[in-house]
Amino acid sequence: MADTALSVHTDNLSVRFAGAPALDRLDLRLAPGKIHGLLGRNGSGKSTLAAVLAGFRQPDEGQVLIEGAGLGTPMAPYENAVVTSRICLIRESGDVADSLQVRHALALAASLRPYWNADLAGELLDRFEVPTNKRMQKLSRGKKSALGAVLGLASRAPLTIFDETYLGMDVPSRRAFYDALLADYAEVPRTIVLSTHLVNEVSTLLEDVVILDNGRLVTQSPVDSLRGRGAAVVGPAKVVDEFTAGFTVLAEEKLGGTKSITVLGDFDPTLLAQAASAGLEVGPVGLQELFVHLTAPTPKGTRS
Repeated sequence: MADTALSVHTDNLSVRFAGAPALDRLDLRLAPGKIHGLLGRNGSGKSTLAAVLAGFRQPDEGQVLIEGAGLGTPMAPYENAVVTSRICLIRESGDVADSLQVRHALALAASLRPYWNADLAGELLDRFEVPTNKRMQKLSRGKKSALGAVLGLASRAPLTIFDETYLGMDVPSRRAFYDALLADYAEVPRTIVLSTHLVNEVSTLLEDVVILDNGRLVTQSPVDSLRGRGAAVVGPAKVVDEFTAGFTVLAEEKLGGTKSITVLGDFDPTLLAQAASAGLEVGPVGLQELFVHLTAPTPKGTRS
């Protein structure tokens, strides 16, 4: 894995636009060889962070250090060709000149990416039905997004960042992208960052999650640990209401006399036993509900 995955460290990382903070003193550690989710509402700083990690922008304060994949000592990515050759950032815009034909864009990527896999690129182009003889400006938004997915996956870069590249795809194409990502990640482990707000769609792919809000770090956690911060309680409506009184409610549904309430809180073995004795079922909470709560404009207090 040392040859195919990079680790990322940021310390006190800050970026400002016209004096306003886009990133505010971020301290992150992205472990190598994992699929990390970078989650946040629009304007949270996700795209700025992706650009800084890829060396597209220099921080105003703090630092980014990249390590692994034969680099030796940790290095900053900005204006460092040795580091950036190992990093691939794919944004929704594609970062490909409209005048280029798709085949020329592929040739350019192959010349710049030392880990490039032409066979994988060809297989994915066929799967997504991307024509190689068309100019970029003639492609639909969906095909541009599909080409971005091809460029990112076929790069096999030790650090590959997808900044909502796949939003232009329809649902079947996005699912095909997720399947292709998992399959190739299993064959060639590397560090992958998925920046998105399609939380439900990508939740099964992710191993670790970084949540940003207004440029600040809300939380960084393994997905399973984050899900453990909440629970869905199901049972007779009156019993559920009594049991969950005092918890922060994230969502609730009622069907006849049965009710399901998703709450924030730590359900230890004692509390789980109390729920079972009351005839209630307790299950894991969805990542989407936790994300919405953690980035809500006015956070509410919680009880554990």
